[in-house]
Amino acid sequence: MRLSQGRERPLTVHHLNQLLLVCSIVLLVAVAAVRISSRSGLPSLLVYLGIGIAMGQDGIGDIHFDNAELTQVIGYAALVVILAEGGLGTKWTEVKPILPAASALALTGVAVSVGVTASAAHFLVGLEWRQALIIGAVVSSTDAAAVFSVLRKIPLPARVTGTLEAESGFNDAPVVILVVAFSSAGPVEHWYVLVGEIVLELAIGAAIGLAVGWLGAWGLRHVALPASGLYPIAVMAIAVAAYAAGAIVHGSGFLAVYLASMVLGNAKLPHWPATRGFAEGLGWLAQIGMFVLLGLLVTPHELGDDIVPALVIGLALTMVARPLSVVVCLLPFRVPWQEQTLMSWAGLRGAVPIILATIPMVEGVEASEKIFNIVFVLVVVYTLIQGPTLPWLARKLRLGGESAADLGIESAPLERLRGHLLSVAIPAGSRMHGVEVAELRLPNGSAVTLVVREGTSFVPLPSTVLRRGDELLVVATDPVRDAAERRLRAVGRGGKLAGWLGADGPQAGR
Repeated sequence: MRLSQGRERPLTVHHLNQLLLVCSIVLLVAVAAVRISSRSGLPSLLVYLGIGIAMGQDGIGDIHFDNAELTQVIGYAALVVILAEGGLGTKWTEVKPILPAASALALTGVAVSVGVTASAAHFLVGLEWRQALIIGAVVSSTDAAAVFSVLRKIPLPARVTGTLEAESGFNDAPVVILVVAFSSAGPVEHWYVLVGEIVLELAIGAAIGLAVGWLGAWGLRHVALPASGLYPIAVMAIAVAAYAAGAIVHGSGFLAVYLASMVLGNAKLPHWPATRGFAEGLGWLAQIGMFVLLGLLVTPHELGDDIVPALVIGLALTMVARPLSVVVCLLPFRVPWQEQTLMSWAGLRGAVPIILATIPMVEGVEASEKIFNIVFVLVVVYTLIQGPTLPWLARKLRLGGESAADLGIESAPLERLRGHLLSVAIPAGSRMHGVEVAELRLPNGSAVTLVVREGTSFVPLPSTVLRRGDELLVVATDPVRDAAERRLRAVGRGGKLAGWLGADGPQAGR
């Protein structure tokens, strides 16, 4: 079987049936592999890459695929979905305090990383400056999905998780601009012109992302859709529209989609848990498809000559460039050395670098295949080293700890009654366990109307004690809907002693 550039046979129904069978089997294997990766501590991206390699021309599938342009297009589309899913899951309360630090890492940190890594690639490996700068830019973007796939079992201080998450969402945009600039036919004559272009594209992308996100959130909160399943579709469509609008006007579409998604994710939209689950599923699908395709694109028997250069460049990136960028950027913010150490080691590379490594291939840059192979080996080897050791390092630095599990609250608008029906699930780690209904102290205009416990539903009394695993139905009028949810979340984190209308309660991992 061969999938490559050139004239191909038309797709028939028979071919479609075969393709659907293969795709479904690959997805099932990838889903099952997530369990293996979670137990071993390895990011699942390595498993997906392995599936693609196994299906490729050096594996058992014998599929020949060399279409870098198609890979880049699909990779961009997948990255849009991944950034949207990441933005929807970003909590503004955690990001707001660390926004300056994350922005510094995403801008100044990228510049430091590119300079150090490119210098190592030029002086230690012997690459030409253009190739060295491309590699330095490509590998300067971190991947939150790779980081948190190995840290999901260890609650960390909100400052650490918020900084890493926001950095990974912000630094994709300047890195893409740098890679495209270094890969273009014309040389970059003046560095200040390039910096000006980056600032302008980021400003345009940020403005469009915030505007589209705000308008989308306002519309979804004021228009009751006829079916709950339409909300997830509408949210993802708004996020993708932000990317497209930003890219069309020559702004940063990746920053636009991340910011628009973050606005939507913090807007208390109706049926939010269903929307979050839908976005998470699309994110997994995008990662699986993208990494399998990247695994198909690589040719393992051609990697031998690029292993040593990749190890040298990766060592400079991991041990010098990343720690230096973290220290330089976080020095003004007085971040403890333990947190700086973890953030230095947690600079995992994942989806973005391998996708960006296809840009010089599409642009016809000299030795572009070598650049792709070096980036591929670097990502795989150093993810294998850093991934399993991150939880161990977090424990050694005493940054892990116990935290109260947050409540799952889903809102359904009651348009004719000018109110909302909140569905509240009390998880195992919630401090709402043992709290009486009266001790919730919900604002006037809201009340717990039903409790579902072990498959049995009943109308609670003020003295009813809530338990782990209970599901509550809370009715709230429009004016107090947000206040009621804030109060529920505060009690879930702080128990019955949470302050009246405490919006946040104790923060996870603090």
